[in-house]
Amino acid sequence: MDILRRLFGRSRERSEAAPVETLIVNAYATVRDLPPLDFPHELFGRRDLSDPELAPHLEGFIGYVMGRGDGQMTASRYHLWRHLQRVRNHVSVEVVTVDLDDVEAWANAANAVLFLPDGSVRAPDMKVVISAEGESDPAAVLPYPPDAVARRARTLDRLQEMEPKPPAAMPPAIGEAELVLRRPGDVLRRALALLYVAAHGQAHATGGEPIAAGQPACNPVGLDALTPRETGQVRAVAAEDAFAMTWRYEAANTLFWALGIDAARIAESDRLIDVDALWRSVAALASDGSASGELRLRPSGEILDALDRVWREHWIVRQARQKDLRLESLNGDVVAERHVALNWLTRFQNGHETAWDDIDTPT
Repeated sequence: MDILRRLFGRSRERSEAAPVETLIVNAYATVRDLPPLDFPHELFGRRDLSDPELAPHLEGFIGYVMGRGDGQMTASRYHLWRHLQRVRNHVSVEVVTVDLDDVEAWANAANAVLFLPDGSVRAPDMKVVISAEGESDPAAVLPYPPDAVARRARTLDRLQEMEPKPPAAMPPAIGEAELVLRRPGDVLRRALALLYVAAHGQAHATGGEPIAAGQPACNPVGLDALTPRETGQVRAVAAEDAFAMTWRYEAANTLFWALGIDAARIAESDRLIDVDALWRSVAALASDGSASGELRLRPSGEILDALDRVWREHWIVRQARQKDLRLESLNGDVVAERHVALNWLTRFQNGHETAWDDIDTPT
């Protein structure tokens, strides 16, 4: 880091000591709980997602990153974009350049990238992820939580026989230190709303009446949890929407699985759920929302295993469709519904209360 110290340090007097070289660093950390700033520093500012100004700041920063150089999506730019989407804490400090090794250790623990006065974004070891001119150091490696890296390796091993094969360079999904799950009661209401939507799509597609899951008297909790868009869909089902609405059974199944409902399973990615069996297992919850207080989400590690897997499976599905390849052990619609459900559950986009209708599933 000697070159960096010479290039970006500035002199500052400290009491009667000799001048020291200092550097202003803005750190963007993805961890839920920021580790202590255990290195010499002067704090200029610190905020998390409870600050309403952080979200628009991050959007602007993402725009800055995407606008560097020719703006073309490269591997470095994509990985950095994914990182910034997950930022939960922003810290601005002035540090003495001789302490940069300590800053590196802290940034690794915080899973943070660093923005410097020269307009560059850097990895914890100060290698350039992207410069103000859009250039990247091939040796720069973004930080990822160790459990997320290990999870990616397990997923790739599980999917090693798949074609097209997901690239090893795809980033890991989030780690446990970054995770803030939705509340069990909110998950239950969302799952029951999805059942309600799917039942109306099925009824329109078959020309019959909705099954119990789509009847107000049997599923009042789900009816009450509909988004405005879903309310419009069930009131006037458009022919072109009916089939897509039916697939919401799979998204509902994923959320019920996260709640530990026995009839909800996601072990295989090419099998449709048994809707009748699933409904029988949750019908009592659909009529009495107060029972949700007894529900608990699965362990975080299990949910993150599922998220990492479905993200890579969705990549496979999209690549196969682009190349007109046949998939033997994946149902693309099942995978897509699981992906949107897990992205919502794990607060994929910046940790905000993003509405269900606005959840994205980039691969």
